[in-house]
Amino acid sequence: MAYVAVSGGKEAIRESIRLLKYHRCSNESRLELEALEKSLGILIHRVMGEAGLYSPAYAALALKQCEGSVEEAVFLLRAYRNTLTRSYYTEPASTDNMRVIRRISSVFKDIPGGQILGPSYDYTFRTLDMSLMDEDAKEAHEAAKEILQSAKPEEPEPMERVSKTLEEQGLLEKRRDEREPFDITKEMIKFPCPRSARLQTLSRADSGFITGIAYSAMRGYGFSNHPTIAELRSGYLEMDIAYPLDDSKTICLGEILLTEVVSLIAGDSETNAGKLVIKEGYGLVFGRCESKAIAMSILDVTLDEPGSAPCNDEEYCLMHGDVLEMNGYISHLKLPHYVTFQSKLAGVRKTKGAKE
Repeated sequence: MAYVAVSGGKEAIRESIRLLKYHRCSNESRLELEALEKSLGILIHRVMGEAGLYSPAYAALALKQCEGSVEEAVFLLRAYRNTLTRSYYTEPASTDNMRVIRRISSVFKDIPGGQILGPSYDYTFRTLDMSLMDEDAKEAHEAAKEILQSAKPEEPEPMERVSKTLEEQGLLEKRRDEREPFDITKEMIKFPCPRSARLQTLSRADSGFITGIAYSAMRGYGFSNHPTIAELRSGYLEMDIAYPLDDSKTICLGEILLTEVVSLIAGDSETNAGKLVIKEGYGLVFGRCESKAIAMSILDVTLDEPGSAPCNDEEYCLMHGDVLEMNGYISHLKLPHYVTFQSKLAGVRKTKGAKE
């Protein structure tokens, strides 16, 4: 199906695209890409995560091009990603070495390294700040510089995992998969799929979808326990590749901003029947998308639990959460369905006539 059947054909489509530009550019003020990238950071992070490409500049460009539509921006960015050549694979990176900007725990008050509140809207008043309507960009930038200058930079040190204490006491059931990581961008998923494929798919899933599924689990649909966050940490992690001329050495390409969550959920042991243990759920996403990382960690556990609820159904969660598949199938309803609808209409008329 295509829009060639619409009255006007190619000319109508061409005019539709011209109107898109009008709606995007009708305002005289210019929307700078840098302003988008720096001022709408969490939106940029969401687009990068769902597209599977870490590039704030291109995420800002995609958002500008499509008037801020998240699903359209993800479509553009993922399509661009598929044109790129994969030249190298990064070395395995441990988040133990993360340069932390935020780190909290809900299971213990005092944790090794201390609680670091960092940047978060959790502690703000949920009221509109009317002063932002007349905010002077230069003054705001100067205020930000003062905050930076007043900070006392310290040499980052690796922080011990909060869950390590429970593991040492034998209360935590670690979930390890020794298989080679699955690459969902190169191989088609088959169910049941490896945990690595599941985590990759969830990290690229629509944020609202997996948050809603995780919420349903917490309300009792296939899950009766209340998860507790062992650790939520956000920070910058260096990405290294092997040095082309000497495999024993590595080159740092730069660092990316990540949010990692480890949730603890009580449940039956998979190795010792009848034994109650604490299970570990994991979530890792680009940027500061905390709700998504938490939801991901919940589904990481519930998808291994028996049950008929959506949060227990691997195929349901992984196949319906992909932002391109989901929005693409909904959007296809706008395409011409003249023939198929006439067939349905004829069936209704025939049935109605037979009854009369």
